[in-house]
Amino acid sequence: MSELVIASSEADASAAEAVKQHHAVLAGALRLRTEALFTAASHCDTPAAEIARRDLVDWCERELLPHARAEEQAMYPAAQAIVEGRLLVEAMIGEHEVLTRLLREVADAADLQRAAASAAALRAVFDSHLAKENDLVVPLLAATPGVSVAALLEGMHQLLGGATKTTATDVDDEGAGCGGHTCSCGENDGPGYPELDVRSIPHAIRHATIFGALESLRPGAGLELVAPHDPLPLLDQVNQRWPGLFSVTYSERGPEAWRLILVRGDA
Repeated sequence: MSELVIASSEADASAAEAVKQHHAVLAGALRLRTEALFTAASHCDTPAAEIARRDLVDWCERELLPHARAEEQAMYPAAQAIVEGRLLVEAMIGEHEVLTRLLREVADAADLQRAAASAAALRAVFDSHLAKENDLVVPLLAATPGVSVAALLEGMHQLLGGATKTTATDVDDEGAGCGGHTCSCGENDGPGYPELDVRSIPHAIRHATIFGALESLRPGAGLELVAPHDPLPLLDQVNQRWPGLFSVTYSERGPEAWRLILVRGDA
């Protein structure tokens, strides 16, 4: 369900919608990385799980934490200056501290199951955090006279320094990310791609979430997409954004769920 944002200007309304879409991209990228760690750890694939853990930690340090710091400097002060936003912002900053602590737990966990559990908690906190930003902080700023969401976002972009997207192609170790299951028990059960179940994601940000996950795939890696219907419009958009880059194979065609394997080819 998409929330209606009442903004002081058309520019601010567009900026508010851009915030939600960008948040969805971040959430999709994080979701894929946490699922990759969980999948590898649950399959006893220690080398792949260690690589997935490092990829998750590196991405968070390059993307998630800088985004949080930029929010605290560019967007939160304006919300904190509004009476209704003061306690909310204090809570949001507290959640940034929780995210940082959970990330350290992922990095420092002595075993991969604990790392995967901390990663799941990290994703849950981040998803809840983004929902409050989308539904509370951004609408509050957009509806406040004298506050320009567009200008605040421009300030965030300056703080982030125009950081480029980080994808799993940055990890070039053999078997990185979502590789096959080859573990010490001798079992080999195929690719074992991480699952991206989008059925509970609001339709307005569902495609952006999927794009964020797809952008995170290295060549040869893939994901299993679970959708509530045959996602033909999505597949058309994927092919428009990345012509011929992803192969698509259906493993289930309804009626309750459609499951597709999307694998990234060589760029």
